[in-house]
Amino acid sequence: MRKDETSRSDELKTLGWSAEEVRRYEELWEYRHRWGAINLERDDRIFLRRAEAALPKQLSGKAALRKTLKEKTHYRWLSAFHQAMAGVEGLEADELAAWAIVIEEELRALDYYQPVLGLPDTLKAKAFAPLREQLVAEVADQGRNLSFDFAAALAEFRAQGNKGWKSLRQDDTDSNFPVLPRAVADGFRAKARAELVALTRSTYPSLADTDKPEPPSDWS
Repeated sequence: MRKDETSRSDELKTLGWSAEEVRRYEELWEYRHRWGAINLERDDRIFLRRAEAALPKQLSGKAALRKTLKEKTHYRWLSAFHQAMAGVEGLEADELAAWAIVIEEELRALDYYQPVLGLPDTLKAKAFAPLREQLVAEVADQGRNLSFDFAAALAEFRAQGNKGWKSLRQDDTDSNFPVLPRAVADGFRAKARAELVALTRSTYPSLADTDKPEPPSDWS
């Protein structure tokens, strides 16, 4: 007996199966669900197997509850800060914020290597805080400075239900927010990418046995 409580005939419709095929699947599924497949004709059993092979696989148990990378708390935390930075006041069309570049490249490194981002990984992720600060500080005098309220952004995220989220900065009362002209930003991005990719690869325990090579130089 099948444990499924409903057939998936609607999914067959979206896959282009005819109304007659869908009707036959529904009838055979219902019979098998009630009485088992032992009394079905061979052709009917073959038809059911063909229909179910065409349907996307469904996960169950722990696999169904497993979050994607972008659903993980650490990834969402970084993404939220990156999105908030996009709305900083005073940024010109030909400028890019150093902090936004750093966070974007960190997210891209995560996308490339796909660490698990479970507890062992997120504990080790604290190693990125000093590098973020260092990268931004090294380029601060090559542009001009705006202001971004890191503490206020965090307070807003927490008010939205993310109460366990931490500050991005070691000192979130520091609102300095360097912005760079495009020519400087491109070189800074390359440097930030190289250092963040290397740290991502070497820091997360879930990547200890990965054989994935470093991204190519023209990675985009």
